[in-house]
Amino acid sequence: MYIVIAVLIFIVCVLLTLIVLVQSSKGGGLASNFSGSNQYMGVRKTADFLEKSTWSLAVALLVLALFSTFAIPRGGNIETNDNGLDQLINELPDAQPAADFTPPPAETEETGN
Repeated sequence: MYIVIAVLIFIVCVLLTLIVLVQSSKGGGLASNFSGSNQYMGVRKTADFLEKSTWSLAVALLVLALFSTFAIPRGGNIETNDNGLDQLINELPDAQPAADFTPPPAETEETGN
């Protein structure tokens, strides 16, 4: 379920990016290419469609992001994780020092006058 939502989020992000890149703040984007008088959708209708699709995709992205928090796979309970850690600790060999190491005694300086 989580993978499906993640793929949908990715698709919405790509579509939203493409729609935003097609638009232009001064009306010179894709909408300017449809300035012919015999077009079914004029410049204004194209700009309206791009704006509505931008808002729709933004809302869809928000809803999918919120829904994905409920679909995130959760780990097991704490007891399962603790048992696994205990089992790992029991399987480790006992650590023993290779040799008995005692640090050398500290040397003292004698100052003479």
